[in-house]
This record gives sequence, C-alpha cells and structure tokens, in this order.
Amino acid sequence: MADSALQFAGEDFDDSLPPEGRYAAVIERARFYTSRQGNTTLQVTCDIEGFDDDVTDYFVLTGASERGRAVSRRRLIELYHACGFHPQPGDSIRPDNLSGCRVEVELGHETYEGRQRLRVLGYGALR
Repeated sequence: MADSALQFAGEDFDDSLPPEGRYAAVIERARFYTSRQGNTTLQVTCDIEGFDDDVTDYFVLTGASERGRAVSRRRLIELYHACGFHPQPGDSIRPDNLSGCRVEVELGHETYEGRQRLRVLGYGALR
C-alpha cells in the first residue's frame, strides 16, 4: 500500500494567496540574520490564522540606505506596539520577545521574481 505522505496531493499545486486585507496572526519566530548584502536584518515569520500560509517580514537594521533603515525601524516599533511592548530609546531589540505574540497583520500582494507573494503592509493590536 502506498504511503500518502510520499505522494503529491492536489492542494500541493494550489498557489493562490489569501485575499489582501487584515488578518489575525501569531508570530512563529523572530531572529537576527545577515542578509546577502551583509546587512543585519530581523526576520519575523507570522502564521496567518485561517490559512495554511505564513508570511515573513524583514527589518533591515544595518547597512542599506539611511531612509531604508528609518522605515524599517518605524515598522519595527509598530510591530512592538502591536505586541503590547513600548520600547524606549536605548532599549535592546530582542527578537525572543516577539515569538508567540498575536497581532493583526495587514497583507498585500506583490510580484517578486515573476511570482505573486504576500507582503506585510503593517501591524496592529488584535481587537
């Protein structure tokens, strides 16, 4: 008898994305890493409730342009506020504080390397 885990299933071929909009999500993991360009980046992966999709967001903290870093840091503060944290100047950015937080994620679609993918547009506290 064939093991179904070793076979392709019909849903494996469904590459449709959730509609753009606001969704409840749980932050599965947050970690620092070094990008291909050598920039220190915070990678945050959220599990979108009600869908089999995850979405990953990136916050460039070093390198890049001054404007790019400023946008990343403002978005990161928005995420911390959505998680119920209120960072102050001089506080350390601690990825472990974010894991497990429930937030509202605003999702959009974008084309990247010829394929549609989810993009995080913003964060908010769950109501």
